[in-house]
Order: sequence, then structure tokens, then C-alpha cells
Amino acid sequence: MMRIMARKNYSEEFRRQAVDLYETTPGATVRGIAADLGVVRGTLRQWLAVYGTGKKTAADGSRARSPLTARTSPGEAPDRDESPQERITRLEAENAALRAEKSKLVTEREILQKAAKYFAGETIW
Repeated sequence: MMRIMARKNYSEEFRRQAVDLYETTPGATVRGIAADLGVVRGTLRQWLAVYGTGKKTAADGSRARSPLTARTSPGEAPDRDESPQERITRLEAENAALRAEKSKLVTEREILQKAAKYFAGETIW
């Protein structure tokens, strides 16, 4: 049996506050904020497209571009309103995020290699 969900209407103030919460919470994700507020992720994404600034707070507390906005292509010029210090801060935050991701991947790879060796040792051919 298929259940039909009732369509909820949210005030403009609530929408703006949800967008502000996403943009100002360090390391926030659309999934996490949507779950906290009890809204559908797609709905929050629509609100970000309408009310968002295109910026968000990175996990380290610095301001960064939101991954939900269109990024410039490699040949395009970056935002003209970005100062050199803001650019350095943004790039340092991206660098830190990439290093953390690399470290996580290395750790996961090591765990998988150990697991593969463990299970290969238990297999009797």
C-alpha cells in the first residue's frame, strides 16, 4: 500500500533560517541539516538555490564556497570580489579537506588490505 505524504508549507522566515543554519554551521551537510529540521533534502536544496549566498562555513570555521553552487571551469576567472587573503584562506581550507580525505582513504585501504589477508588465511581451498 502506497502512502501519500502531506505537503508541508514552511514560512519564508523558516526557509531563510534553514539556509542560514546550513551556511553558518561548521562542516554542515544538506543531509544533516535537513534531518535536524525534519525536511526533505531536495526541499532544502531548493531553498539554498533561492535564498543561499553560495558560501558556507567549512569544518575548520573558515568561509568557503558551497558545493551546491556552480563552480568555475578551469579556464574561468574566480570570483572578482575575493581578496587575496580570502583566496588563501579558501585554498588552505580546501587543502586541509583534501589532506583529511587522503588520510581517510589511506586508512580505509589499510583496513581493507588487512581484512583481505585475514579472510584469505581462513579460506581452505
